[in-house]
Amino acid sequence: MPRMTYVMRRVSPATDMYMKLISSALFAGGAAGLLAGLLQLLFVQPVLLHAELYEVGTLVHFGAGASAPANPAVPVLELTRDGLSLLFNILIYCGYGFLLVAAMALAEGRSTVPNGRTGIVWGIAGFVVVQMLPAFSLAPEVPGVAAGDVYDRQVWWGLTVASAAVALWLIAFSKGWTSWAAAAVLLFAPHLYGAPEPDYFAGTAPPEVAALFAARSLGSGFFAWSVLGCVIGFLWARAEKASQEQAPV
Repeated sequence: MPRMTYVMRRVSPATDMYMKLISSALFAGGAAGLLAGLLQLLFVQPVLLHAELYEVGTLVHFGAGASAPANPAVPVLELTRDGLSLLFNILIYCGYGFLLVAAMALAEGRSTVPNGRTGIVWGIAGFVVVQMLPAFSLAPEVPGVAAGDVYDRQVWWGLTVASAAVALWLIAFSKGWTSWAAAAVLLFAPHLYGAPEPDYFAGTAPPEVAALFAARSLGSGFFAWSVLGCVIGFLWARAEKASQEQAPV
């Protein structure tokens, strides 16, 4: 009986690198999502639970003819709710990680060197596109406030994110006043058009609580996106170095 010999095909360095980049996006997304979830539990959720006390009528502020303590006791951590919150944050930032890796791959060869330092810049750019620029006209909202139609807000947010991403790409990788002028138009057009607003403004929570919620939501996003970009950049540089070392001379 003839002897059978199985030969395992060696994975090419390029394929191996892309596999490492995919795992990098997952690892970085998990780390950034965990950080975002912890920041949310420590800083954002207490403000959110405070606002809910006004929404259900447990507390009322001076606008209703009464006063309430600025720092009331809010419910402690809840295992199921907070565990799911951490899980959802991790999943969301894993998705952001894939988008960031895809953007870095498209930019490869345009005088960009992905590493931990430049990765922070990429992360901050992602934060600007996904959170800061949409919040310029559609800020994070506490429970109980009047808001525009959900579908209209989702469409406006998606178009704003897409236009901001293209605008930052033009600013970073294009040359000439024409490209920069187009970027300026893309940046400002959604806000000049205006985000969907309710017919009238109303809210049960004090404006100070709403402002603190928006500030902490954006601050948490900034830290998480910075970590996401930094970790992806660091792992990208390490994977590229390993791929070059394995490449045949």
